[in-house]
Amino acid sequence: MVAATLTPHMSETSARLAPMADRLVRPDWVRRVNLMASSVGGHARDLVPIDAGDMLDTAAVALGGLPAGDLGDPRWQERFEALVAAIDASGMHTVGRLMTKQELLRSLRTRLLLTELIDRSPEVRDRPVTAPVIVTGPARSGTTILFELLALDPGLRAPTAAEALHPVAMPEAEAADDSSLSDPLVLSECEQEIWADVQPEFQAVHELRSDLPVECVTITQGSFCGFHWSMVASLDGWLPDPAVNYAYERQFLQALQHGDQATQWLLKTPGHLMLLPLLYAEFGDAWVVQTHRDPAKTMPSTVSTTAMIQWLRTDHVDVDGMAEVILAVFAAGLNGSIDVRASGTVPAERFVDVHFAQLMSDPVATLRAAYDQMGRDFTADHADAVLDYLAHKPKGKFGVHRYQPEDWGFTAEGLRSDLAPYIDHYGVAREG
Repeated sequence: MVAATLTPHMSETSARLAPMADRLVRPDWVRRVNLMASSVGGHARDLVPIDAGDMLDTAAVALGGLPAGDLGDPRWQERFEALVAAIDASGMHTVGRLMTKQELLRSLRTRLLLTELIDRSPEVRDRPVTAPVIVTGPARSGTTILFELLALDPGLRAPTAAEALHPVAMPEAEAADDSSLSDPLVLSECEQEIWADVQPEFQAVHELRSDLPVECVTITQGSFCGFHWSMVASLDGWLPDPAVNYAYERQFLQALQHGDQATQWLLKTPGHLMLLPLLYAEFGDAWVVQTHRDPAKTMPSTVSTTAMIQWLRTDHVDVDGMAEVILAVFAAGLNGSIDVRASGTVPAERFVDVHFAQLMSDPVATLRAAYDQMGRDFTADHADAVLDYLAHKPKGKFGVHRYQPEDWGFTAEGLRSDLAPYIDHYGVAREG
């Protein structure tokens, strides 16, 4: 059996990692807005208060009261209040608090609007989410580009950022003389593209656009117990609840697919890798496409990405602690996936393995092989669409995300040692 936990091998310099302030320079506008709290002798909390009661009152007034239903989670309001309290105490700067308050209030409205929809049309729950194709794997293992290439298949539907953030029409849209209130693409632009405005280097890490397929962490913000919130901030005393989160995601997808009889969902998030039994408990006939790449490449990128995401919102990023936790979590997930897939608790025959090197060298052949395993037709039109998409999205379009193991307290050989069971079992190629 493969051990589920381990003590990660960090380099001797791991206790002396450079702080984020030495790695990235903030744009002047961000620095100035963050100084506004200091300029009046206060704290960012004074300029941008984040209070659960205020947000609940605001949403109730806008929607004409809170709906009677609860999407099967009678504790949702308790979860919301606990999350808000943890975020309020997390030490975000002014810009970070504004970004996060907007996400919280929009997620609250989304949840309430979904609840109203399902209360009004309970038949939404009658149609199951059938055989979703779910991409998972560590950062920089090809998950994003694979997700986007699979989304070119007209037989699969990947939720876009616009519909993930605004799945139900805003009630204000009917009364307002402003067409932008009825266009989810316009409404979602503010919170999708501001990430790169706050830190331009983020564009090279992960492109966010309203019309692009979006990860499950975005879909499930309104559960108030999903991984988006622990990704954007270090939240003391707050823990996600994956089982409740998956139940919320299923209902969210059921609402989106209502009236579209042909929907087969395409989904993606690295975190599914650590939760395979819970994933299959909710989506029992899912196909899981697991991507693989040398951990010496994927682990530094995962830490770099997560550190930058938190740096967007706070001056206080615990780089040393983050590196240790991320390695331990992903090592447990990657090594542990061997036993999980062999245990019989998940359907091993519904896993497809995609290796980064093969995807990069021949994406069409790699997708065709994956489709063969899933019993799907890989059409000539899809192959042409893949080649055209890649031709118009060259690598490094927005710059290069540079990272080395030593930058984050690792060594290449130490990472490969910690992930040796994973590397050996799946035949992961060593790079460099």
